[in-house]
Amino acid sequence: MTTERTPRQLEFQGLGRRSLVARFDGGSISSDGGGLLLREVDRRMRILSRFAGCFVDHRRSELIEHSVAELVSQRVYGLALGYEDLNDHDELRWDPLMGLLAGKSDPSGHTRVGERDRGKALAGKSTLSRLELTPAKTGPGAQEDRFFHGYYRHYCYLPLYVFCGEHLLCARLRPSNIDASLGTVEELERIVGAIRAAWPEVRIVVRGDSGFCREQIMSWCEANGVDYVLGIAKNARLKASITDELAQAEALYEATGRAARVFKDFRYRTLKSWSRERRVVGKAEHLAQGPNPRFVVTSLAPEEMEVRGLYEDLYCARGDMENRIKEQPLALFADRTSTATMRANQLRLYFSSIAYVLLQNLRRLGLAGTELAKAQCDTIRLKLMKIGAQIRITTRKVWVSLSQSYPYAGLFWLVYERLRLQPLRC
Repeated sequence: MTTERTPRQLEFQGLGRRSLVARFDGGSISSDGGGLLLREVDRRMRILSRFAGCFVDHRRSELIEHSVAELVSQRVYGLALGYEDLNDHDELRWDPLMGLLAGKSDPSGHTRVGERDRGKALAGKSTLSRLELTPAKTGPGAQEDRFFHGYYRHYCYLPLYVFCGEHLLCARLRPSNIDASLGTVEELERIVGAIRAAWPEVRIVVRGDSGFCREQIMSWCEANGVDYVLGIAKNARLKASITDELAQAEALYEATGRAARVFKDFRYRTLKSWSRERRVVGKAEHLAQGPNPRFVVTSLAPEEMEVRGLYEDLYCARGDMENRIKEQPLALFADRTSTATMRANQLRLYFSSIAYVLLQNLRRLGLAGTELAKAQCDTIRLKLMKIGAQIRITTRKVWVSLSQSYPYAGLFWLVYERLRLQPLRC
């Protein structure tokens, strides 16, 4: 038995003498035609298949309708295309283009005949939810390892992100009742080990804000041949060290009316927490609002990098990676950590992270040198992914007809040609 739904009619303001009506009855039409570019990225990088390989499937094979690879792909593509909620998939599961992206051999999804119609619809919200959730160990209404954070004034988690330029190396969810740097050394051990296994001679510099200026991190770097440039929270002793420079910066500001900076290179050691004296660079800056001193500590010697370049070119460049971090919650919904267990919330963070990796590789492989070379994920999604597409499935082919009025067709063609030149990973 099949169930047909009569489309509801929407009546809009008429056009002259004509009435204007609309219905959701267009058939196999998707609003995500640009997702085909993401599929080409994944075919060349094997991102999703390698990620799916991290899962252990304990289900009985004869009862399985959707493979782990299909479920993982459906969830990640959904996030990359802007669908943050599992409820979205109760309708998206019938989108043939989503079925194509997820790897269904028959992605048509037009026949609504129960949950066990193999090879047709994708998974609904309940099946995807079971992929994420494990039995809760906490009581009703509580979340494992979620605590109130005084700075953010919310109950929350503290994720730890590590980037190398645009490349995401770590996305670790942590409770919020900890020091912001907790777990950094363990992640550095893993990441540095992997980098050196591939590139033994490469020089590694760790860069972070004052939340990572900790003795444990600096001493680990020094013991393992890793350099660092870290912000330091200002205090009375540090500000006293650049009194003359602050006065010079103020005088320059008064003379020119423009923000002025004077730098100082000196040696410094905390009264208790540091095990040794280290090189510190102080920035004595004067703005219209008044003095703005800042400090960084580094293992780099003065002859390797002078003070202004160290601060402005090396340390401040971390701002671009902060933009990459902001993309996670703002564009890829990494803050949707609302399940009861830490394990399930960590998995959600991984899904968002893999969606970022897909889009970042699209940006790297296809968009270099274009107007979207530095665009954020939500801009790439809007301009390259959201394309009206009609899908027709025959015995031999899947035909995808993209909108003729799509304004970025030239850019789409360029990205497509670039991706086709990339080798397929085995």
